[in-house]
Amino acid sequence: MAASPGGHARRGPPPYTLVMRGDGAIWLVGMMGAGKSTVGPVLARALGRPFCDTDDAICQRAGRSIREIFEQDGEAAFRSLEREAIEAAGSDGAVVALGGGALAQPGMAERLAERGTRIYLRAQPDTLIERIRNPESRPLLAGLGRAERRARLEALLAEREASYASAELIVDVDARDEHEVVQEIVEALAAGAGQGGNE
Repeated sequence: MAASPGGHARRGPPPYTLVMRGDGAIWLVGMMGAGKSTVGPVLARALGRPFCDTDDAICQRAGRSIREIFEQDGEAAFRSLEREAIEAAGSDGAVVALGGGALAQPGMAERLAERGTRIYLRAQPDTLIERIRNPESRPLLAGLGRAERRARLEALLAEREASYASAELIVDVDARDEHEVVQEIVEALAAGAGQGGNE
């Protein structure tokens, strides 16, 4: 197992060469509040790629908020819309911010790995709590007090960590702004491509 330039472990030879040619999508994965929607546009500009936030794409297509979809149709319906949005978003080599639960869905990690590079923005629960400004808009946190939100986030993180950790690149985001995070990602992608990437 190799280490990224930031010192974080990654599994196997990631398809950096493919991604740096623009032939594969860049999938930003991680918990709600990790900064995927903030980092994504900055990273896309740095790499000269389009950006897509799948939650935004779902809301635009459905004409409703994520919370409304969960409440009215259930999580299964939301996940179906999410899969459709992911398939569409990755077709043009975009930088794509995924919802927190996307990677944990059956077969999704493997599907995304086939189509690009997964980057896990890793954040501790305290960071997530501070960054989630409107918890009532999050279906899995709505109606919970601060202590309950923290417990819920910790439980979700424990459930999803194995899926997140399968990503080709892991970047810690605690106490870092989006520009620092993007710099590490760009350097890691460039270094990986220079080393031959997925050869």
